[in-house]
Amino acid sequence: MSRISSAFTGRPAFMPYYPLGYPTLPASIDVIEALARNGADLIEVGLSFSDPLADGPVIQQATQTALQQGITVEKSLAAVRELRARGVTVPLVLMGYVNPLLAYGLERLKRDVIDAGADGFIVPDLPPEESDEFEAAVAPLPQIRMLAPTTPDERLGRVLTGAQGFVYLVSVTGVTGARTQIADDLGDFVARVRAHTSLPLCVGFGIGTPEQARAVSRLADGVIVGSATVRAVGASPTPAQTAAEFASAYRSALDRS
Repeated sequence: MSRISSAFTGRPAFMPYYPLGYPTLPASIDVIEALARNGADLIEVGLSFSDPLADGPVIQQATQTALQQGITVEKSLAAVRELRARGVTVPLVLMGYVNPLLAYGLERLKRDVIDAGADGFIVPDLPPEESDEFEAAVAPLPQIRMLAPTTPDERLGRVLTGAQGFVYLVSVTGVTGARTQIADDLGDFVARVRAHTSLPLCVGFGIGTPEQARAVSRLADGVIVGSATVRAVGASPTPAQTAAEFASAYRSALDRS
């Protein structure tokens, strides 16, 4: 939790997503290290799953590639441990679906996640109403709460009760993937959520360019960039170098906010 808190220092936080195992496991470790060393304040570390219901085609393709090459929760946690051994200090938040986490075993999961040095979870298919067992089992590691533009006001307070770390705001309805422009009503959505919490608000889904990230950062405390990161880096013949350039470009844009 202290690492997550330290990521929000007054400047807009840049939080790229990248799945372990894509295009290969060693390359993905190098990519995440490069992102961390070139401007990322937090990193959403992807745990691959065969039915990623919240993800669009870019991330689906990447995670399927990772699965075909044998990525597992256990190997992913070993990769997080390797990143910490390399001196990566930014928060590493695990983004994964609930079935593989339950199959791993929650007591074992908590022990191994803490040992590896990860900082919490984003579980998009585990709503707060069904998360008591999971959250109790992995405490004090936080499960980051997610909210969509369609969340009614009367539910916001219930979802945010007990929230920790930051709040993940889904900027658009639908699955992940870069859009041509940010949602017109994003400012209203952010304002609605701010009325219910003092936690940092991070916006994801649909952010595909540094300038879009800059525009979002004027409204929120952090910007999450997933599909654009995976598309740019995964297709590169030099993934780590491309990751460094990608992170630097977004960091520069956010610093101009």
